[in-house]
Amino acid sequence: MAIERKKYIDFLLKQKDKDIVKIITGIRRCGKSTLLFELFYEEIKKLGVPEHHIIKIALDNIRNDELLDAKKLYKEVENRIKDENCYYIFLDEIQLVENFEDVVNGIKRDFNCDVYITGSNSEFLSSDINTKFRGRGVELHVQPFSFKELYDYYQTDKYQLFNQYMLYGGMPYLLQEEDDVLKNKYLKTVAESVQINDIIERHGIRNKEVFQALVELLCSSIGSYVSSRKIADTLRSNGYTSVDHKTIGNYLDYLCDAFLFYKVQRYDIKGKAYLKTLHKYYVCDIGIRNAMLNFRQLEPTHTIENIVYLELLRRGYIVDIGNNSDKEIDFMAKDMNNTYYIQVSYSVIDPSTRERELSSFRNLDDGYKKIVITMDNDPFTNLENGYKKINMLDFLLDESSLEKA
Repeated sequence: MAIERKKYIDFLLKQKDKDIVKIITGIRRCGKSTLLFELFYEEIKKLGVPEHHIIKIALDNIRNDELLDAKKLYKEVENRIKDENCYYIFLDEIQLVENFEDVVNGIKRDFNCDVYITGSNSEFLSSDINTKFRGRGVELHVQPFSFKELYDYYQTDKYQLFNQYMLYGGMPYLLQEEDDVLKNKYLKTVAESVQINDIIERHGIRNKEVFQALVELLCSSIGSYVSSRKIADTLRSNGYTSVDHKTIGNYLDYLCDAFLFYKVQRYDIKGKAYLKTLHKYYVCDIGIRNAMLNFRQLEPTHTIENIVYLELLRRGYIVDIGNNSDKEIDFMAKDMNNTYYIQVSYSVIDPSTRERELSSFRNLDDGYKKIVITMDNDPFTNLENGYKKINMLDFLLDESSLEKA
């Protein structure tokens, strides 16, 4: 039995037959190919699309090496189109094709077709889908499995499963693997593949040791403010004497382009403006983070903070760090209808910890909900001044938990 990935399938079905390129992004091995080539493929066949009107091309398959030439890829698609009816064209890892936007636009222009592409590097979008696809592109960002997806699949004790999730995360292949040593090895392989194939080779990075030291530093700094200057200073103090902050800034961009990390900005709530200095970086999957640190520094508080951030992204929120005078709010989560102020703490049973977490909410009278997400497993959800508390697992398993708080 496969995990359905219903939210992603529903999105693709809503976009089906619209005159836009469907662009599926996400880190390597997060399930993009399975989503498109298997799950969505089966869904549109159920809707009556003939199998011979679905063209699937995996561009990272060695058998398709010659199709990495844009003209040959166009010719391949042309040869497989036999009539005037609509064809559904799936192109996996399209960023491997040089000038891929030209061939995609050409296919859309010349044939009656609905085009879906996947890519493992956001740089191929040049942060401007509308320019590349002439205003006719929509992005679906795919993440590894959420805790809810795994819980619905396994239907086992949620606390034991969450302990495993905090260790190994949600990379899809791990459904097939029970051995902990092999899970660790696989996660390291994915991380190394992203670093080498999508970053080091792609960008011609010569000083691999500095780059890998940066990755380790980011993994060990989850939940902490960093800047390219601070990182460069830290690395220099650790013996990497040739490091400069501009190079580190480039490396940070590359890591985010490859979807290995997400950069989160600070927002000044009173001043209503983004702050230009100091950001936080969260890793795309907590299992990959742990593997890159050889399962050292298993820090529950920072782990659940990272997991909350990923879940907020998954639910479609714009997520920033809130700056309330001299206080920090872990996350400001905003969608079209609501804004939430969210603190993440392993526990707020201790009065001093509770006071520290709640003090960040003080003097905010804009009416937005103020919520603490914690591992505390007790019935008390109402805190002072109308602040609310949600259990971490309840938050992860109920997509409407913020609205209900």
